[in-house]
Amino acid sequence: MTKSKPAVNQISSHQLKDLHSKILELTDALKQERADSINLRRQYEDQLTNARTNTRVSVVTELLPVIDNVDRALMHAPKELGTSDYVKGVQQVAKQLAKALEDLGVTRIATVGQEFDPRYHEAVMMDEGEGNKEIVSQELLAGYQLGETVIRHAMVKVQPQ
Repeated sequence: MTKSKPAVNQISSHQLKDLHSKILELTDALKQERADSINLRRQYEDQLTNARTNTRVSVVTELLPVIDNVDRALMHAPKELGTSDYVKGVQQVAKQLAKALEDLGVTRIATVGQEFDPRYHEAVMMDEGEGNKEIVSQELLAGYQLGETVIRHAMVKVQPQ
């Protein structure tokens, strides 16, 4: 007498539906985890970029008074010292500071002859005149920006035209 063995591979339709449902559920969970991972990676990269930008802005903000004083020293150097080694040395320091700013990605905000733009300029004086267009006539203090981030607004004198 031979006993028949039950088929191991036979799955009921109810079990098949349960397995299919579980596969779909796990697939959706995996997709969600992948999307979360991608979002976390992007968020981390954004935070890292912001931290780098903030560090650069902080360093430049600390250097700006030094840069301003070197510029003032050159502006007020007596004419008879114009070709002296001392003035040439100060000019070299100014060039090195400008190069350091450039290497950090910092640019000087354009002023004289430009149309006044409150995003970049701070008007502290105004000439007399008529007109609805305001043009920067004098730069009183240089402004700087890193990309689209304004580190310091340029202080300017404005003239209506």
